[in-house]
Amino acid sequence: MSAATATVLQMMESLPEPVQERVLEHLQDYIEDMRDEMNWNQSFARSQDKLVEAAGKARAEISQGMATPLNPDDL
Repeated sequence: MSAATATVLQMMESLPEPVQERVLEHLQDYIEDMRDEMNWNQSFARSQDKLVEAAGKARAEISQGMATPLNPDDL
């Protein structure tokens, strides 16, 4: 068990059981959010080269007059 886990466990044990349940629910939500964020960051990092390539292509098309402004009403 890590020091951080032991600290959280000690803090939790000092609370009444109903409060522990509420804290646990919040922790579960928070941990799930952190996992989602980590997955997003990993996915973004893997796609970075493709995004740079797409941006370069878009700039080239704009400079060559091949691009048209996006009209949100057309979406």
